[in-house]
Amino acid sequence: MKEYELSVLYHPDLEMNIDPALDKVKKIVETAGGTIESVSDDGKKRLAYPIKGQTFAIYYYYIVSLPSEAPAKISAVMNITDEVLRYLLVRKDERRETEGSRDAESEERQEKAEEAKENNETKK
Repeated sequence: MKEYELSVLYHPDLEMNIDPALDKVKKIVETAGGTIESVSDDGKKRLAYPIKGQTFAIYYYYIVSLPSEAPAKISAVMNITDEVLRYLLVRKDERRETEGSRDAESEERQEKAEEAKENNETKK
């Protein structure tokens, strides 16, 4: 199974009772044969442009593991789900994660070099 990132914008009227909508998306993912690894609630935000007449949406981000045929099944169901204003399902980029760790290492090396340079300047 491959990892995917699922971003879901829920209808803002569901703010007080979002649990049924969250359960519905969880059921959609599990019915397609996937599992939800993590869920992140980013809260209610203003949209850059109106979607289905709404100017706000409730943002949720999921990390999901899915078999290869599941994204098509999930897309078919999410398109007709009333609670969801918009969604985006993309494959997680493993290369980007390894580059992120390399970036952290290079930043650390750069910081050490700057500290050494400062120490040399203060000794002069």
